[in-house]
Amino acid sequence: MTREQYILATQQNNLPRAENAQLYPVGIYGWRKRCLYFFVLLLLVTMIVNLAMTIWILKVMNFTVDGMGNLRVTKKGIRLEGISEFLLPLYVKEIHSRKDSPLVLQSDRNVTVNARNHMGQLTGQLTVGTEGAVFGHSVETPHIRAEPSQDLRLESPTRSLIMEAPRGVQVTAAAGDFKAACRKELHLQSTEGEIFLNADTIRLGNLPTGSFSSSSPSSSHSRQTVYELCVCPNGKLYLSPAGAASTCQSSSNVCLWS
Repeated sequence: MTREQYILATQQNNLPRAENAQLYPVGIYGWRKRCLYFFVLLLLVTMIVNLAMTIWILKVMNFTVDGMGNLRVTKKGIRLEGISEFLLPLYVKEIHSRKDSPLVLQSDRNVTVNARNHMGQLTGQLTVGTEGAVFGHSVETPHIRAEPSQDLRLESPTRSLIMEAPRGVQVTAAAGDFKAACRKELHLQSTEGEIFLNADTIRLGNLPTGSFSSSSPSSSHSRQTVYELCVCPNGKLYLSPAGAASTCQSSSNVCLWS
């Protein structure tokens, strides 16, 4: 043994030894360790469930880079293919279908289309329900027709119904009857032309009948079947029993009632 080794061994033997030395464990043990593992496992399960739900939603809703489901985002706007349902109001600038298919708007109740100006005021409204189409304001269209084998009816329950055009209005019933009815007055007016009625038979029902005294027996008046059509100065039409000559003057008392 060399001198240096001897001195080092002697110094190590003379060092004081620590009595009752305690060792402290480093780390997480016991119930804390079990709780940590439990939370880590719960977080892992939650992440797996969220990932599975996300994949399922993407699959069901048919998400793609171009849109979602029947909705496709193109350069010209939004394109819907098939049947789509809207639960809230839809605001669009233009709606049109493909050239080879119709555009169908369907609702369990009424379908209402509103038009507003830049101030938000309602300028036009179209409501389609079980009674037909209801227009809130004026309507401009080149053609109005009903479905085959169905009647076309234009009605204004509380206001007036006006049809006008700068070059005329044509009403045609090719395979049925044309009927115009109102509660108060029906005006047929032509400012620069004439009103032309062309038919095999023209009937004016519920016209008043004028009466006059004649020397003929009263029984002959009860068998009267031929009448003369007379006109009052104000344009009112009435019937007068026909005779050998005109009887409008003798039965003009009808004009006094109007």
